[in-house]
Amino acid sequence: MEAIRKQASKLRDQVAKQQQAVLKQFTSGLGDSDSIVTSEFELQEPQKLEKLYISTRAGKHLQRDIIRGVEGYIVTGSKQLEIDSKLSESSRKYGSENTCTSSSTLSRAALNYSIARGQIEKERAELLKILGTQVAEPLRDMVAGAPLENARHLAQRYNKLRQETEAQAIEVSKRQAKLRETDGNPESISKLEAAERKLQELKSNMVILGKEASTAMSDVEGQQQKLTLQRLITMVEAEQNYHKKVSNILNQLEIEILSERKRVDDNHRAAANAKPSPSYDGLSGVLFHQRDARSADSMEYFFGEVVHPYQAESDVELTLSFGDYVVVRKVSNNGWAEGECQGKAGWFPFSCIERREQVLASKVAVVY
Repeated sequence: MEAIRKQASKLRDQVAKQQQAVLKQFTSGLGDSDSIVTSEFELQEPQKLEKLYISTRAGKHLQRDIIRGVEGYIVTGSKQLEIDSKLSESSRKYGSENTCTSSSTLSRAALNYSIARGQIEKERAELLKILGTQVAEPLRDMVAGAPLENARHLAQRYNKLRQETEAQAIEVSKRQAKLRETDGNPESISKLEAAERKLQELKSNMVILGKEASTAMSDVEGQQQKLTLQRLITMVEAEQNYHKKVSNILNQLEIEILSERKRVDDNHRAAANAKPSPSYDGLSGVLFHQRDARSADSMEYFFGEVVHPYQAESDVELTLSFGDYVVVRKVSNNGWAEGECQGKAGWFPFSCIERREQVLASKVAVVY
C-alpha cells in the first residue's frame, strides 16, 4: 500500500511539472510579467493543497483509531466493573455472615477487601467517564464536523477550477496558432482576445480560491493536530491518576490485612504462653487442672454446646465439632477458653460455644 502511495505521489508531481510547462508557455505569450508570477504561484498551490489534504486525512484516521480504541476500552472496562462488583459483593457477604471464625480474621479481611474493591470500581468508573466525555466525544465531533469537510470542498472546487483554467489555456494556444495561419484575420483576433480575457479571469479566480482553500486547510490542520494532542495528554493524565489512586488503595489494603494477620499471630502466641500445662489424675486417667491454679480471668466450670466448629491449629488447641458438649474450665480475657471434650483438653475460641445450664446425662457421658 505504501509503495502504491509513493507511485501515485510521483505521478502527481510529473503531471504538475507538465502543467507548469504548459502554463508558462501560454502566459509568456501574453507578454504580461504579472501573469508569469501568478502562474508560478499557482503551480505551487496544488502541491501545497495536496500535502495539506494528505496531512488532514492522516490526522482524521488517527482520530478515528483513538476513538475506536477508547470505545473498546470503555466496553471492556464496563464488563470488568460488573465482574468486580460481583467479587466485591461476595467478599462483603462473607465478611458480614461469617464473624464466628477464629478471631474473625478472614471476615475482617474480606470486608476490607470489599471496601477497597468498591473504591477501585469508583475510580475506574471515573476513568471511563473521562475517556468518553473528554477524549472520544471531542474527537468524534471534529471527525464529523463541518470545518474539515468545508476545507476539503474548497480544495475540490479549486482543483476543478484549475482544470478549467488549463483547458482554457489550451484553447488560447489553439487560437494563437490559428491567428498565425490566417495572417491577422480580424475575426481570429477577436476570438483570441476573448479567449485570453476568459483565461485571465479564470486564473484570477483560481488564485483567490486557492488562497482561500489553503487558508482553510491550514487552519483545519492546526486545529486537528492541537485537539488530538490535547486529547492524548488528557487520556494519559487520566490513566496515570487512576493507577496512582488504585495503587494507594491496594497499598492501604495490604497494610490493613498484614496488620490483622500480625495481631492474630501475636494473640495466638500470647494464648499459647498463657495456656497451663494439663496433668492427669493417676487414678481415673481423666484430664484435669488444679482449681487453685486458675487465674483472675477464670470462672466456675460449666457446660457449653458447640455452635460453630473449630479445627485445632496446634497441640494445645481443641478440635470441636458442631453439637459437641464441652466442659469449660477457664475463659480468658483474650477471647479463648480452655476445656475438655470427649476425653481431650485444649484451648478454643469462646465464641464457638454457647453456655448450657442443663445437659442430658447421656451428653455428659459423651463429654468425658
